[in-house]
Amino acid sequence: MNTHNDNDNSTILIVPGLRDHVPEHWQTLLAARLLKVRSVPPLEDNKLSLDARVEAIQRELEQIDGPVILVAHSAGVLMVAHWAARYSRPIKGALLATPPDLDATWPANYPTPEALREHGWSPLPRQPLPFPSLVAASANDHLASLDAVRRLAEDWEGTLVELGEVGHLNPAAGYGDWPDADEFIRMLDR
Repeated sequence: MNTHNDNDNSTILIVPGLRDHVPEHWQTLLAARLLKVRSVPPLEDNKLSLDARVEAIQRELEQIDGPVILVAHSAGVLMVAHWAARYSRPIKGALLATPPDLDATWPANYPTPEALREHGWSPLPRQPLPFPSLVAASANDHLASLDAVRRLAEDWEGTLVELGEVGHLNPAAGYGDWPDADEFIRMLDR
């Protein structure tokens, strides 16, 4: 089922997190049902390199004519903030789902804040984003408190959307499909 019709003119650019493309992830399922969509491809080498991630976003955007809506999850949200601090391409809007807190202590199966700092992730740009954004936050995300995400939304001048207790909004938290993403994209694509 395609949720966007042929009259929609924005291309959706999917910006996954550090795990890149996961088959059962809501971003992958979303991309499969959209008409005008591209995804930032996975990195083969140096997967923690922020510069490589930001350049991958830019390369994809250079392939798109017309308006774009960014749909980022987890570390992909941080990549978008860094991209926006470096580049000035117009973006119609961004859905920024469950950004992690670089100052939090994460579970052992995630990179450490020190490792991310060494690869350029901090400091995180916190100036207002030059496009409208919906910052979706979970009340029980193990990578960021609701208050931390609220502060990011305020700094970026985005609209905070509290999702309730959805964990990190990934397959491990029970999300496969996330139909709300379609509605949030429609809100940004007006």
